[in-house]
Amino acid sequence: MQRLLIVDDDEEIRSLLQRFFHRNGFETDMAASGKEMDAHLAKASYDLILLDVMLPDEDGFSLCKRLRATGRTAIIMVTGVVEATDRIVGLELGADDYVTKPFDARELLARVRAVLRRSEVAPHQPPASSLAPMLCFSGWRLDVMRRELRSSDFTLTPLSGGEFELLVAFVQHPQRILTREQLIDMSRGPAHDAFDRSIDVQVSRLRRKIEEDPSDPEIIRTVRNVGYLFASTVERL
Repeated sequence: MQRLLIVDDDEEIRSLLQRFFHRNGFETDMAASGKEMDAHLAKASYDLILLDVMLPDEDGFSLCKRLRATGRTAIIMVTGVVEATDRIVGLELGADDYVTKPFDARELLARVRAVLRRSEVAPHQPPASSLAPMLCFSGWRLDVMRRELRSSDFTLTPLSGGEFELLVAFVQHPQRILTREQLIDMSRGPAHDAFDRSIDVQVSRLRRKIEEDPSDPEIIRTVRNVGYLFASTVERL
């Protein structure tokens, strides 16, 4: 049974979500603050964290940044703020998805399941067993089976689930211009309701990890008014 941690300072929302996800086959724990979240994480591991932005102690953005720096647990941020800038900040910090209140519980369930699928093996991508186990480009080595990216000196570079799926989409289509819509379909699935800017944010995060100069990228190039081009040659080992 997959485990969720619901982090929200609204007791009614926590209880409603806990009952709803329990009915749909999930094991859930609840936390009302960042401190309570840390206490749960010290005792157990979770497949996904539903993380509210507005909390009484440490805010959700800060918690997301801290969580992503120390692990790859899937994160969906939840907030009552509908500003696009807040969505972008959450994605920049490594969240896998972003939901605004009020939300439909069934939509939230669908998003949770979609993120969890991507955290395992994306159903729209070929299964890892059908890919070359190692994809090499520009001195980088992407181990598809282990979901690991290593530099030429074998230093591990952590990737979020969304960053990994996006990089797989790029390395499987080198030297080809991909639109934002195509990248959303390849990395998240055609049913995912995402806006173009979310892909731009993840491309920016990926560039900061793999480009020598992210401000003048040589591996993932922007094609104005169209999308992106993965310019490196990819070797399959």
